[in-house]
Amino acid sequence: MPLDNPLEVYKLLPKSNCKLCGLASCLAFASAIIKGEKHLTECPHLDRKFIEEIEGKIVRQLTQEEQLKNVLEPLKKEISRVDFSKSAERLGAGLSGKKLSIRCLGKDFTVDSEGNVISDCHLNVWVITPLLNYIIQGAGNDPTGKWVPFRELSKETVWNSFFHQRFEKPLKLLLDAHPDLIEDMIYIFSGKPVKAHFDSDISLALYPLPKVPILICYTKLTEDLESKINVFFDETAGTNLHIDSIYRLCMGLLVMFRKISLRHLGSPRDGVSVI
Repeated sequence: MPLDNPLEVYKLLPKSNCKLCGLASCLAFASAIIKGEKHLTECPHLDRKFIEEIEGKIVRQLTQEEQLKNVLEPLKKEISRVDFSKSAERLGAGLSGKKLSIRCLGKDFTVDSEGNVISDCHLNVWVITPLLNYIIQGAGNDPTGKWVPFRELSKETVWNSFFHQRFEKPLKLLLDAHPDLIEDMIYIFSGKPVKAHFDSDISLALYPLPKVPILICYTKLTEDLESKINVFFDETAGTNLHIDSIYRLCMGLLVMFRKISLRHLGSPRDGVSVI
């Protein structure tokens, strides 16, 4: 019988919570095994014969990034049916021969008729997937300048919860720890400071896709007050990109912001590209 969830693996562990594997509990260890982050040999209480018996039964879960890569193939097939000549003006893109050129976060991305994406930047699957969906699904509606929160784009509670817990909250913590990240967003991603919105200290507009702008409003952490972040989208965003792609696009941004915070950009703006 395959072991494809943490509880099934947990049943086979000693349940001592000894922490010798480096994790807080046997359940956490079981979860890490399913994710491929830990190996059974890291539990000192399991003998080799037992490990050999059950190792082949463990079914590792795909990471979110691996799942996204699996989504790319059907998207590429859909791209092959798109008329690029009609799409260029609609999407705010350029056309060179049979290739679309789209500006993403201040960088040029070229997409051919087979869905292959070319850029001088490192290609982030969290951004590539929404980019292809933008070409396939985008209505091409121009932004109106009216900013709305994510919850007004999605009526599905689950997406709203995901967005707050997995994007807004981690981004706030990241900005609290690395206040200079706002300046980096401006320099690396061609962010545009705009007049402060919604009582924030900083309001910054990013253009991850030509017609899907994002507004990040951040109030700095002080001795007396907790920091605050609000993320907004143009009211037309949902017509130019499906809600799940908007969510994934934001997760792609978070991945890039985290890379910047870890690198600290070296000596003066060393030109490292993180897309």
